[in-house]
Amino acid sequence: MGSSAGEVIGVSDGEGDCAEWVFPAAPDAVRTARSVVRGTLGEWRLDSVGDIAALLVSELVTNALRHATGPIGVRLVRGPAGAAGVLLVEVSDPLPDPPRERVARPDDEDGRGLQLVASAARRWGTRPGEAGKTVWFELALPR
Repeated sequence: MGSSAGEVIGVSDGEGDCAEWVFPAAPDAVRTARSVVRGTLGEWRLDSVGDIAALLVSELVTNALRHATGPIGVRLVRGPAGAAGVLLVEVSDPLPDPPRERVARPDDEDGRGLQLVASAARRWGTRPGEAGKTVWFELALPR
């Protein structure tokens, strides 16, 4: 794993699982984020949500890259065994402005990221952080 894979902040086991990474605001962040998300979900035996999680993460990282110049954080949290089967995914960036969901016209090149998140995720939202914001979504996990 080269340095371009972002800095792994830590993967902990205990009450549930958590994995997080920080990527520089560089074009290859999208591909790398997609790859580490898919890889981690494979290790957690959650391949069934790997594709949709990777797709939604790449949409949110793409959104962040379009506007942010600072680091972009990605975090996966799987609740402890027995918790309602939910995967929480968070994408953070240093911009305080919340993303705006807009209706993309058929010929628009972009603008579908949040529409996609809203339609595919069980729940989603944004929250301000100490420096910037976090967009999060939940995916239901198969029982």
